[in-house]
Amino acid sequence: MNTSLSRFLVRRRVWMAAGSLALAGIIVGLQAAPSSESRVDLKRDAQPINRTQSEPSSYSPVVKRVAPSVVKITTSTKARRVAASPEFPGFDHPMLRQYFGGRMPEIQQPPQSGLGSGVIISADGYIATNNHVIQGADVVTVAFDDGRELTAKVVGRDPQTDVAVIKVEAKDLPAITFADSTKIEVGDRVLAIGNPFGIGETVTTGIVSAKGRRPGLGLDYEDFIQTDAAINPGNSGGALVDIQGRLIGINTAILSRSGGFQGVGLAVPANLVGHVANSLVQHGKVVRGYLGVGAQDVTPSLAEHLGLKARAGALVSDVAPGSPAAKAGLESGDVITSVNGEKVEDANRLTFAIGAIAPGTKVDLEILRDGKAKEVEVTTIERPKTGRGGRMFGDPSEDLAKAKDEGVLNGVAVGDIDADTRRSMNLPGRIRGAVITDVDPDSAAARAGLRPGDVILEINRQPVSSAEEAVSLSETAEGKKTLVKLWSRGSTVFVVVDETAQS
Repeated sequence: MNTSLSRFLVRRRVWMAAGSLALAGIIVGLQAAPSSESRVDLKRDAQPINRTQSEPSSYSPVVKRVAPSVVKITTSTKARRVAASPEFPGFDHPMLRQYFGGRMPEIQQPPQSGLGSGVIISADGYIATNNHVIQGADVVTVAFDDGRELTAKVVGRDPQTDVAVIKVEAKDLPAITFADSTKIEVGDRVLAIGNPFGIGETVTTGIVSAKGRRPGLGLDYEDFIQTDAAINPGNSGGALVDIQGRLIGINTAILSRSGGFQGVGLAVPANLVGHVANSLVQHGKVVRGYLGVGAQDVTPSLAEHLGLKARAGALVSDVAPGSPAAKAGLESGDVITSVNGEKVEDANRLTFAIGAIAPGTKVDLEILRDGKAKEVEVTTIERPKTGRGGRMFGDPSEDLAKAKDEGVLNGVAVGDIDADTRRSMNLPGRIRGAVITDVDPDSAAARAGLRPGDVILEINRQPVSSAEEAVSLSETAEGKKTLVKLWSRGSTVFVVVDETAQS
């Protein structure tokens, strides 16, 4: 039986535009082996559109040219046993969880089906879509404009941007042309193409409502194009194109109070899609550059206090020990104003600029220190795997360039409990520990029932007071079975995480 599940984030009512939400997890039996020699040969046209010409009376010629590049994606998952969702009444009661070792009991999940869209990005079969469209699927099927249906393999997924790449065995496909998404402007006319509700390819029109949106979808990299072109279930992964038919983004989500479209759609910019797609094809994952700095925007009050003439730049709030930034001499309080000559407007721009640079690359930074301009050369390393705003168990504690899988609780990311966290999670004042921000779905910790939002109180009977302390205790723990004391959904439970057990 088909299901149609909307995806919401608490407190924001953010709906991911796929028609259904597959089970979380790693794709089984579909992963295509990446090749270091591979690269997507993207068609590009970097010229901005002509904004002086009058609007055409019809967009039919553009649609006829572009529509074959947009495909329908259907997914299916087999029946499987999964941990019961906390939303099921009674399943998360502490008295029940104690009979399952502190974990949620398992239930039989029936077969699931999903619906989304995709964009052909190369003539030899590479297709870009959203991660949430194909995540957890056992079978991914692509339907083309000419009536063909082919089974696709998953090349790679990037949950941090919600972009994924799949591939079909076909040749001479109508690949879309990429525009330079940095050159779009608010007010530009756009077309959204996809397969809403599974009724068939549909085109809607609107304008670019805003750029650089960061609505807080839970992604590490958010830089969305906002549009009022109608986006509905099944549009996820479809194309947002300009009036010349060039790709400027991939439709991903809407903000809504009702669950239906209310005029605020979000698309991942084409430049980011291209960067992620090439990295997934070459490496099977996105390889991002890393400096090892915490950064924040320069507010008017900070600019005044620091004696800055302008608010532009990213203020360095923290420098990780042993990181490239620390080795290059960057200090807390520095303001990074440019990367390789490109201006840095804010902290988000810095994150994107460094993330797009390959590890091992020398980067020229312009900074302000005590109001004086200074140039610094930094060599990037590969970004360590971390949760949003937290530390990841299994990361090296001294030299971030030598990533190893050591210690216990690998795949769990943690953060400190600050005032905002305590308030948003409604944590009692007596709770001290490290809040879990992310859990690898294939990890022993996930199988034991650990999940984002739980608070680690103790590790092997040793109290935890911070994320740093939690990581330290995990690295010095003996054996591969770890006793973890958690504060989970209003109650305290003990859980044993067995790193020796097979998934």
